[in-house]
Amino acid sequence: MEDFRLKTFFSVANNLSFTKASQELFISQPAITRQIAKLESEYGVKFFERLGRKLKLTAAGEIFFEKTSKILKDYEDLDYTMHLLTKDQVGKLRLGASTTIAQYVLPKVLASFKHFYPKVGITMLSGNSRTIEDALKSDLLDVGFVEGIHQTQGLQYTPFLEDELKVITNNSFKAQSLTLKDFIGSPLVLRERGSGTLEVIEEALLTKQVDLDKLNVLLYLGSTEAIKSFLLNTKAFGIISGYALSNELQLGTLKVIDLEDIKFKREFMIVRMGGELKPLAISFVQFLKEYIKAQNL
Repeated sequence: MEDFRLKTFFSVANNLSFTKASQELFISQPAITRQIAKLESEYGVKFFERLGRKLKLTAAGEIFFEKTSKILKDYEDLDYTMHLLTKDQVGKLRLGASTTIAQYVLPKVLASFKHFYPKVGITMLSGNSRTIEDALKSDLLDVGFVEGIHQTQGLQYTPFLEDELKVITNNSFKAQSLTLKDFIGSPLVLRERGSGTLEVIEEALLTKQVDLDKLNVLLYLGSTEAIKSFLLNTKAFGIISGYALSNELQLGTLKVIDLEDIKFKREFMIVRMGGELKPLAISFVQFLKEYIKAQNL
């Protein structure tokens, strides 16, 4: 129902690129250019200017972008509300999740959600917690899910699932436990800076007066899967979410080590900007909570 000219303008303005808008909307770049030209002719203004190779909104473009954003959101809300009359969920849902949640928690939830609501279009950005929070603040997401403990000002956080990070190694290590003193000197591989996982580890160690730089860290890796693969091929330890271990524990390729006197616990958080979530995001969050309860996660 929405005006395609407005959708075209919004895509160009949001991406500051005719090429990216063309790819996003699946139409040719000349067609994009014609739509923008018609709008500019109708209002007698220019919406874009070029500074070298970069595209920039003019003052008129900034105003039109603000109004267009609101109109397209109103169209989306109207479409959603009218379809609710027939109990049919439609619309677009932009999710973002930090790596552990995106890989090991949400996929099953999304599969179930799509089964019940096949007409909902879903995109999901995956990255570390800081990436997801930055995307929310840039209005690139409707709602996010993060695993950190440090909260960013201007965002609202709600816990939805408890997680415990486990110390792991390959099955060549015979002992079942490790003292904190021995752990500090052992070779270790950890998630990268900016990840929620590393934040939790750092905070827990500080309660035992242990600084992160005192650990024997061989390297920092950007994903849990990379850590697991690394540990399969070397005698070292890692710390990852318990939700990421089911396959390896079942196969016996990795094992959990009890680290004496310390636990790495955290809560996965729903994160959003202030104000009301759009209706489709509210529906997904409610579905997520009900799924977790039903599956006893």
